[in-house]
This record gives sequence, C-alpha cells and structure tokens, in this order.
Amino acid sequence: MAGVKALLGLSFSGAIGLTFLLLGCALEQYGVYWPLFVLIFYILSPIPTFISRRLSDDTDSSSNACRELAYFLTTGIVISAFGLPVILARVNTIQWGACGLVMTGNAVIFLTILGFFVVFGGGDDFSWEQW
Repeated sequence: MAGVKALLGLSFSGAIGLTFLLLGCALEQYGVYWPLFVLIFYILSPIPTFISRRLSDDTDSSSNACRELAYFLTTGIVISAFGLPVILARVNTIQWGACGLVMTGNAVIFLTILGFFVVFGGGDDFSWEQW
C-alpha cells in the first residue's frame, strides 16, 4: 500500500509541475509555446541512470565509472533544462514571468523524478510486475 501512496504523491507533484510549465506557455500575457521544449529534457534525464543501473555491477561498493558518467550526463541535462528558459528570456523570445513559471515547473518535475528514483529505485521489495 505504501507503493500506491508514493505513486499517487509523485503523480500529483508531476501534475503540479506540468501545470506550472503550461501556465508559463498558455497564459494570455505570455502566449508563446517555446518553453515546451523542456519536455525533451524531462524525457532524457532518467535515461542515463536507467542505462547505468542496467549495465553496472551492484556488488562493488566503491565508485563505478559507468554510474559516475550517468550522474554527469544527468546533471548536464538538468542544467540545460534550467538554462533554456533563461536563454529564451534573455533574447526576448519569452517574458521573464514565463521564465519564472517554467523554472518553478522544472524544479517540481525534477524533484518528482528524483523522488521516483528514491522511492522505487533502491528497494528489492518493489517490482513493476505487480502493476
């Protein structure tokens, strides 16, 4: 039952993050949909971690090069997602208010993705086959 509550909480926070992103695009005073390109970063951010967990050996407790490379790539993707709205606002493609809403949505979405990995990533008692 704890897995269902966690999944419900993560889906709720993901919906709030996407709401901030869409408000930054669809409000009448902003009205530009260029910030939706951060959705690409939302999709790309967990992929290096999924690949490294599949390829790495969990028996070694020391640092793993594959896992460290995945963390580095994920960090670059997350920083790019925060940098894109700032650059769009600096070149006057979007307004600064839209940039703030998109940055808030980024923070909520990436914390949701991190929460997913914390809740469902480490435990051996949870399996996706039970869904």
